Amino acid sequence: MAKQEFHVGDLVEWDSHGGTAYGKVERRITERTEAGGRTVDASPDEPQYLVRSEKSGGTAVHKPGALRHRSTR
Repeated sequence: MAKQEFHVGDLVEWDSHGGTAYGKVERRITERTEAGGRTVDASPDEPQYLVRSEKSGGTAVHKPGALRHRSTR
């Protein structure tokens, strides 16, 4: 199965403790860095994505397997 890829501006959703959350991809992270309030251990082969929540306006970093594309809501 091919790895899921996302691009800056993609609308995404993910499961959170309060149900399904919605947001937009702000950055593709491909190296170890600080983002979303934590150290992110990403690489070109294992990228992670900084997303901004529509509800809270906060940012978080997610692995591609935790995100799903969405077209509209």
